[in-house]
Amino acid sequence: MRFRVPPPWPLLASHHLRRCRCRRLHASANSGGRQGNFILPGATAATILMLGILHARRMYDDKKVAQMKEKGIEPEFSPDLKASFLRLLPLRSMSRLWGSLMEVELPVFMRPAIYKAWARAFHSNLQEAALPLEEYPSLQALFIRSLKEGSRPIDADPNCLVSPVDGEVLRIGELRGPGTMIEQVKGFSYSAASLLGASSSLHGVELDDFSREHTEQNIPTDSNAKSWWRVSVASPKLRDRTLLSPKKGIFYCVIYLHPGDYHRVHSPVDWHIIKRRHFSGHLFPQNERAVRTIRNLYVENERVVLEGQWKEGFVAIAAIGATNVGSIKLLIEPELRTNKAGSKILSSQTPDERFYEGTSVMVKKGEEIAGFNMGSTVVMVFEAPVSKAREEGTVTSDFNFCIKAGDKMRVGEAIGRWSES
Repeated sequence: MRFRVPPPWPLLASHHLRRCRCRRLHASANSGGRQGNFILPGATAATILMLGILHARRMYDDKKVAQMKEKGIEPEFSPDLKASFLRLLPLRSMSRLWGSLMEVELPVFMRPAIYKAWARAFHSNLQEAALPLEEYPSLQALFIRSLKEGSRPIDADPNCLVSPVDGEVLRIGELRGPGTMIEQVKGFSYSAASLLGASSSLHGVELDDFSREHTEQNIPTDSNAKSWWRVSVASPKLRDRTLLSPKKGIFYCVIYLHPGDYHRVHSPVDWHIIKRRHFSGHLFPQNERAVRTIRNLYVENERVVLEGQWKEGFVAIAAIGATNVGSIKLLIEPELRTNKAGSKILSSQTPDERFYEGTSVMVKKGEEIAGFNMGSTVVMVFEAPVSKAREEGTVTSDFNFCIKAGDKMRVGEAIGRWSES
């Protein structure tokens, strides 16, 4: 009697399946390890590619601007199709993504090469950096770097304002009367009220100044004319109404920070910061082309406004965000977050306003107060002394700017001075 032994296929099959599973698991583990090893180099490659694109665009823009300046042509406001198209792009989300890439930690051995390439592309002086290049873990850390002590000497003259940032002066001027306008570019201006906010203390200053000038213009020119309000209580002598007026004018200065510039903001004077406003807006670019093609560029973009008082009166600093500027940091309020996901960007939105506890926050001239990533813009609006000497209906000013549009500024350099009357 013969017994048939069944072939051992089930056992062999199950054994084979187990071996295949083990191999797949082992391969998966190995590939996972390899993938993990390639995550960092992949992000680094993406960062380098983006730097190359930015560099090429920067060279193109610089060439166009240089050609216009050689011809003596001042760019004029001229909106185009590209400016309208920008409104359709998710620039805030793109900026957050860019910010995440900038935070990627780079391999130590690659840092000096990448940072030096960035410095060559954007004319950045890395010799001033406070730390060796190897100690900056990411491009973002490099952007917000501190400087060696003494790199930015502060003008000690008490009768001057200094530049709060490194950058290029775009516009300077004086504001006169209510509804005053700041020139964005030749052919288009925006109101100071829109930039600083409806609750700004500047508006009261403007109205007082306008009312004072209007009253003075209606004063009789006859020096012998008498009225009760022109008689001094302390002396029977008549006194001129103009001598009683505060000698102040309102001025502005707009400075653009290039991507390679030092990105921290310092105090231009000794002053008391009373309140802060955060406007959640767009993040349009702020290069030369954007300035002359996008209406109300600085008013529509996200910005943080610090407002207060110094010895000569009102002063405000507006730090304005731009594309790829993922955040604006305040040293006096580190919990403030800008470009948050889900933030509304309606121009009519009421800004987030905060009055600092107590009377104010006192900061000294040259003291660091804020900072932001990549290039951006700072607008200063301030009161300064003016004389009331009238010659042929004009008002001469004791305050004089030391700078002009197109000048390159560094933190601590004087932007304007005046003499004591």
